[in-house]
Amino acid sequence: MSISKLIAATLALALASAVPAFSAAAEPAKPKAEAKKKSSKSKDSKAKAAKAVAPKEADPEADEPDIAGTAVTDFNCELGNKVTVYQNATDDGHIALRWKKRLHRLTRVATTTGAQRFENKAFGLIWIGIPAKAMLLDSKQNRQLANECKNDEQNKPAPLPAPAAEAQAGGAAAPAPAAAHGAAAAPQG
Repeated sequence: MSISKLIAATLALALASAVPAFSAAAEPAKPKAEAKKKSSKSKDSKAKAAKAVAPKEADPEADEPDIAGTAVTDFNCELGNKVTVYQNATDDGHIALRWKKRLHRLTRVATTTGAQRFENKAFGLIWIGIPAKAMLLDSKQNRQLANECKNDEQNKPAPLPAPAAEAQAGGAAAPAPAAAHGAAAAPQG
């Protein structure tokens, strides 16, 4: 429970309990059974008043995030799925992720593997990014939503390694097989 909800509930409870105490002091004494019946009714009204008075608090994970001034990265995934990630250079702890026409705010979760992991617990979304690809998971239904997600940088072909012959100093060709085994180059006879 957040601090503001706790304060609002405490104030509502204090106000609700002050009214019955004031009215009880003004009225003459009643039998105990009748007083217990009234106090249980006042407890119910206190709970209802506390629920009615408490304003709805903004939930950053459930509300749509602001994407003004962010870097946009588009990902193309398997089965024609598309994911767009919005990242603010000043806030590396959060990203905004567009999935199926809805924008979600995800919070970074620390990992031991070096993968980038972001979660939104309200919707159950998990975005995992590694250098080769990224994937979107649904933790509530325990399934993949999008896999093999790659941006333009990840879709570029990897540079080919240099051949072994060029890697040797001076670029000299490999020795002939006969010379490599110590055999004489001139015929014997």
